[in-house]
Parts: sequence; structure tokens; C-alpha cells
Amino acid sequence: MQVSSLNEVKIYSLSCGKSLPEVRRRIELIQDFEMPTVCTTIKVSKDGQYILATGTYKPRVRCYDTYQLSLKFERCLDSEVVTFEILSDDYSKIVFLHNDRYIEFHSQSGFYYKTRIPKFGRDFSYHYPSCDLYFVGASSEVYRLNLEQGRYLNPLQTDAAENNVCDINSVHGLFATGTIEGRVECWDPRTRNRVGLLDCALNSVTADSEINSLPTISALKFNGALTMAVGTSTGQVLLYDLRSDKPLLVKDHQYGLPIKSVHFQDSLDLILSADSRIIKMWNKNSGKIFTSLEPEHDLNDVCLYPNSGMLLTANETPKMGIYYIPVLGPAPRWCSFLDNLTEELEENPESTVYDDYKFVTKKDLENLGLTHLIGSPFLRAYMHGFFMDIRLYHKVKLMVNPFAYEEYRKDKIRQKIEETRAQRVQLKKLPKVNKELALKLIEEEEEKQKSAWKKKVKSLPNILTDDRFKVMFENPDFQVDEESEEFRLLNPLVSKISEKRKKKLRLLEQQEHREKEEEEEPEGRPSDAESSESSDDEKAWVEEVRKQRRLLQQEEKVKRQERLKEDQQTVLKPQFYEIKAGEEFRSFKDSATKQKLMNKTLEDRLKIEAKNGTLSVSDTTVGSKQLTFTLKRSEQQKKQQEAEKLHQQERKRLRRSAGHLKSRHRRGRSFH
Repeated sequence: MQVSSLNEVKIYSLSCGKSLPEVRRRIELIQDFEMPTVCTTIKVSKDGQYILATGTYKPRVRCYDTYQLSLKFERCLDSEVVTFEILSDDYSKIVFLHNDRYIEFHSQSGFYYKTRIPKFGRDFSYHYPSCDLYFVGASSEVYRLNLEQGRYLNPLQTDAAENNVCDINSVHGLFATGTIEGRVECWDPRTRNRVGLLDCALNSVTADSEINSLPTISALKFNGALTMAVGTSTGQVLLYDLRSDKPLLVKDHQYGLPIKSVHFQDSLDLILSADSRIIKMWNKNSGKIFTSLEPEHDLNDVCLYPNSGMLLTANETPKMGIYYIPVLGPAPRWCSFLDNLTEELEENPESTVYDDYKFVTKKDLENLGLTHLIGSPFLRAYMHGFFMDIRLYHKVKLMVNPFAYEEYRKDKIRQKIEETRAQRVQLKKLPKVNKELALKLIEEEEEKQKSAWKKKVKSLPNILTDDRFKVMFENPDFQVDEESEEFRLLNPLVSKISEKRKKKLRLLEQQEHREKEEEEEPEGRPSDAESSESSDDEKAWVEEVRKQRRLLQQEEKVKRQERLKEDQQTVLKPQFYEIKAGEEFRSFKDSATKQKLMNKTLEDRLKIEAKNGTLSVSDTTVGSKQLTFTLKRSEQQKKQQEAEKLHQQERKRLRRSAGHLKSRHRRGRSFH
């Protein structure tokens, strides 16, 4: 349960969720008091037992029983709900206005009947004496549906192009509708005639307000017989007495957002007006702010629980808001324990719920030897670490490090000594890396401070005190190399200044050494008599640049000679190349010609192939071109083909010799 206070008015949030660490004071007033995605409207039945809310997604209505502190039922709908009205004392008769022009009636058992209006509706009100439903929307007509006869009656014709909101006075039955032109039209339901017209757009403009567009009416609420509050789309709330066309009071929310809802709190003469960002409670007589409530998420609807200090909100988040303000009234009887709980909290005030807990990381747990507690109730996982009881933390830390008090005592003594030394003149403490650069920046800062006394100079941030450049004076990798070619060419006149700074550095190091030996800070500080002087003479600058270039050329010449000596001493070794399997090495010339051929265009390669006879181009009868390629054979294929030819020739020769032998044998037999 989170507590906020404004103007000494405490507001208790009962739906802040499971805040970490999970303290015992966390309260879940109504179970599952939420929607899947967004809650659009919320209302309380007249008997105070049921809370009904609509939301998405999917479109649905949920009914909560306050006596059971849980969900009673849930019904899914065909389309999103613009607004709804509870006609009975409980949930047995409900009317829903959908965003697709349908009007849906529900009974205690569920869906009962559905009908449709000609234009898209935005709001409706129920006139109890005549059982008429008045619908306003994207039309100049106000549609009337009589529930006793079950039919539509003649509509009321207004002078507006469209109507946004409407309300009916419960005392005398006056019907009022707010238009997009910033006017409020009042009608008498008995005669069906207009009896009054208020120009709220003109009256909402004050000397302090800034309005960029025409204010339209976004909220409307009656209180008693003569009081009416009107909210505009530009963030103003106008309080009217019906006997006058001038507002009694104009209250600006200063946010420029449309007013979502307006409620009256009679016991303290307060008006609760809400836009999508804030709920303001102010006195209706003086307009003085009583308190305000700014939730984390945007608001869609606000409902004040009757005769109590409880406030219900429908937000652009799944969780619906429950707030309890004891000053507005007592807690409802179904949660009367809130009064005793808030009294106990006021007697024992606590600044925050995190006071009794210590945040530790996993590394801290390893140092304390408490890694075995991960997953136990003693540790609550949160972000990249855990929350643990502060008493347990101190006890374990005392056991792990029994000399912590001695270290604490030494730190306190050191702080006292430093406080006394702060009154003396301080030495310049230079960093370990880039000392000359740091000294240069300190001198420039002193010069700026001196010039600031004479004329106003805009102060710029110092690199030494900027955390972004902190590593440059700590990490040796960022050390400026003064022997590099770039530094010597870009800073030809730095040598004289650097010599003076080096002298100053030596003086500072000597003073620091004396301080360490004597353990006392010497009075005074090193003299800054020698100031950095730079010559503006162009000839001196040119000579210095030429001198540096000559030095660089000489160094480069020496380096080249050393490289030549090294090259002469080195012995060249033969390099071996590996030939892939199946390939025959001919010469490097073939690979070069092949590479040149691959670099040529397709047209050039085709011409070369045509010359070699591996490509022929001919015209067909249709008129197109025909290309014929002769694939080149590799050396291995050529060898294989030659071997086959030799084999065939050998076989032919053997056959011939065998034929000669047979003929000779036949001749010999015939001779014998």
C-alpha cells in the first residue's frame, strides 16, 4: 500500500500491485480487479454491493461482488463499449452503448435484447419518470427509446451539428446536452422544448488561459436542483447556477487535455474533475485546490464510491485503480478495516517501504557467504540483485568482518583531519597519466577565472572534472606520445612551453615528496610566476616547423638504412606451391593467360572461342540465333581417349593375327 500526501491530505493506493520488497502491509482489496488490456469505464451499483467495469481485449464486462471481495461474473461482448448505465439497484438491468451503433440490454441471467440507433452514439442518460433513454452522438438529433412501450419516440432536434455528452437532473428532470460548438442546451422532457442555452466556449476563455482551438463540451454533471458543472476539451471546468448564463467559477487544469469526468463531493463542498493525466479536488466556492492525484497511467474514467472516501479509476493499463482518502469520508462497510489500518500507519509513520531492507548483488552474497539463501524467503529477487532484511545483513557482516568498526572509526578520523586541512592552502594534485596536459588545463582554468573578474565570460565544463574524460588521466593507454610525427608537426612551438611545464611538474613532485616525508602540508603553494608564453611571430613558427621536418627526414633516412642492412642480411628461401590433384602443371604463363581471359567481357570471350573453333553461330529458319559450343577436354580426358584408341588398335591387330593363324591351319589340314 503506497501513501502519497499533498496539502497534508494522505492518499492510500490499494492497487499498486506486488511492490518489492513484499512487505506485510501489501493489500489486495479485491481479487482479480483488472482487465486483460485496458479498462474503459467503471461504475458502482446503487446498493453499493457491485462494481461493474468494461474493457478490452476481447470486449467484456466484469462484475465484482464487494461482499465477497472477488469476481462474480464476466461476459464477453461483440464490440467495444462506449459507456453503460445500471438501471436497477443491483446488476440485474444494464444497458450498454457500443461503438458500432448497437444498444445491448442485459438482465440478471445474461444477454436480453439488442437494437440499433441511426448514428454513432457517444453518451446516453435514463429518465426514470418516463422510462426514456436519451442517446446523443454524431448527429444533431437526440434519440429517445421508451423502455415501457419498447419503441423509439420522436427525437429532439438540436441546433448543434453533433452532441458529445448528456445528463439528466435527478431533482426536476431537466435534460442537458453538450455540443461540439461549446454550448449546453437544456430541454424539458415533459414538453420536449428547449428551455435554455449556455455558451460555455466563450465563458471558458480567461486572461490566463491559452486556447488554440474551439472548446467543445467533454463532460457534464448536475448537482442538486440548481448547480451544474461543465468540462471542456481544452481542460477547463465551469461551474454554473442554472439561474444565470455566466459561470460562477472557471477552473483550469493547466494541461490542455479534455476533461473526462466531473463528480461532486457534498460533505466537504468539493468538485472532483479528471482528465487523462490528473484528478484534481478543489473547493466549489473558492476554487482552491484541496489535493490532487496523479496516477502512473492515463485515466479513462473515474468513479467516486457513494458516501465514502474511496475512489475507483479506469486506466490505460490492465490494473484498475483503488484509492482511499480518509479525509473525504470513511471506508465502505465491506472494507471497514481500512480505517483501523490507516490509523495505525499514521501513528507509526514510515518514509518508505525500503527502509527495513538492504539491496545486495550476487557478488555481495558471495562475499558474505550467503549464496545458499538464494531462493529462500530471506532473499527477494529484484532486478540484478536481491532484497534482504537489514538486521540480517548487519549481523552477517559483523560476523564476516569483525573489524568493521575499527575501519569505520579510522575513516571518521581521516575525515576529521581532512576537514581541518581543507582550511589550509591546497596543493595541485596531478593525475598519474598525462600530467602535462592536466597542468595545461589547470593553467587555462586559472586564466579563465582571472578574466571572469574583469568581464563576464560564459563558463564551460572542465575536462578534469568531467567523468566522460576520467579514463584519459587514469589509463596509461591514453598517454600522449610527444615523440610521434603527428604531435611534433602539429605542435612545433610546444617544446618551449613544455619545458616550463616540466620544471613546474618537478617542483610539484618535490613538494609532494616533502609532504609524504613530513606528513604535513606546507604552507603556501608553488609560484605561478612563470606563465605560458607563446610567440605570435610567423617566422619563428615557420623555422620551427622546418626544423622538425628536417629532424623527421633524418630519422626516416636512418630507418631506411637500417631496413636495407636487414634486407641484405636476410637469406631468401625457395617457396613451394601445391598443385591440386588431377591437374598438370604447365607454366605460370598458362595461368596468367587464363586469368586475363576470365577478366574479359563475354563478347570478347565468344569471339576468341569462335576463332579457336569451339563456338559456332548460325541463323535458324525462325530468324533467331543458334550457338553451338564444343567443350574443351582436359589433359586427363585426352590421355584417356588416346589410351582407348591404342587399346582398340591393339585388339584389331590381335584379331588380324588370329585370323591369319586360322587360315594357315586350315590350309595345312587340307594338304595332308
